[in-house]
Amino acid sequence: MPNFLFITMLAAFPALSTDMYLPALPTIQEQWGISLAEVNLSLVLFFILFSFFMLIYGPLSDKFGRKPVLMCGVGIYVLGSVLCVLSTNIWFLVTARIIQACGAASAAALGMALAKDLYTGVERQKVLAYIGVIIPLCPMLAPLLGSFMLKFLSWKWIFGCQAFLASLAFYGTVVFKDSDFEKTTGGVGVMLSRYLVVLKNIEFTTYCFAFSVIGVGFFGFLAGSADIYIRDYGMTEQQYAVFFGLNAIGFMVGSFTCSRLCVGYSSMAILKVSLSGVLLASLGILFSSGSVYTFAVPMLLMTFSIGVSRPISNHMILETVDKDIGVASALLTFSYFILGAAAMQFISFGWASKIHMIGRMGVISGAIPLLSLFWMGRRARA
Repeated sequence: MPNFLFITMLAAFPALSTDMYLPALPTIQEQWGISLAEVNLSLVLFFILFSFFMLIYGPLSDKFGRKPVLMCGVGIYVLGSVLCVLSTNIWFLVTARIIQACGAASAAALGMALAKDLYTGVERQKVLAYIGVIIPLCPMLAPLLGSFMLKFLSWKWIFGCQAFLASLAFYGTVVFKDSDFEKTTGGVGVMLSRYLVVLKNIEFTTYCFAFSVIGVGFFGFLAGSADIYIRDYGMTEQQYAVFFGLNAIGFMVGSFTCSRLCVGYSSMAILKVSLSGVLLASLGILFSSGSVYTFAVPMLLMTFSIGVSRPISNHMILETVDKDIGVASALLTFSYFILGAAAMQFISFGWASKIHMIGRMGVISGAIPLLSLFWMGRRARA
């Protein structure tokens, strides 16, 4: 299996694990007679455990290699998916989702590390951008697939589909030839101490956590979109899947635009323009009227702008480290998803307008990375 395809499959795990069953959330809520906050626990706890387990897989892969860690993680994910199919209540489902999260974390943490291991310079930047073009197909197609399954089958078939797709990724892990890099030595304490080494890198730490904030508005939309489109705007699950898919197209077009721009323009200029786009889109959402299009259009601009910025920002952050790549990759992905989990729970509260709250979250997600660029620029000149 080509390395590019394998990394793409690993990067698709978060989207396949969440977006495919988003249309089923109102159905599960109604079927089991539970609240939105309760059903959203299957999303929020997934992302929390998913994020923390990435911190474990990162140093383990630096010590034992990428392949054995991935085989273990993807195998756990297949088990969790099967348990989701067997769930009979929300707490069974949440437990199964936690097991899924423990496995999915290996794929998300090490996909970025493999990109660092196997590619360099502009080639890596292009690979990350091309992956950014392909990956949004998952959140675009996954809700459509999930919604059509709901129309003809039970929502449990969604998790059966996840188990099948993860089995293909497991096969890819078996045939993958492990990347060659300098492995760390020592026990658990030594492995964990590498996090302190990486965090002492001011450039890495600043950019890592600042650019992790960029997804806050999007994750708020992710958790609140079904409630907004289906309940507030009265759409069917299929109509919702189409509107949700538009944002995946925006992300995909943004990443493709990045792959074209990164050859002829400076990374810093592209980042500043794309982050300004996130800010403008968020302000548009914040001041939108009651029409579905005044929400959907600026939301599309937000996802497009994030799509432009992510490949370049990830490449820029990885360029700040030469060793402990698994640890750095785990921290980068952890911080992005743990803030995403907090945003998803935050939007589940009883806000008067979820749309305007997503706008406020988006303003923060654009402003903080922009400020970090200006601050680090001044620090470098000083």
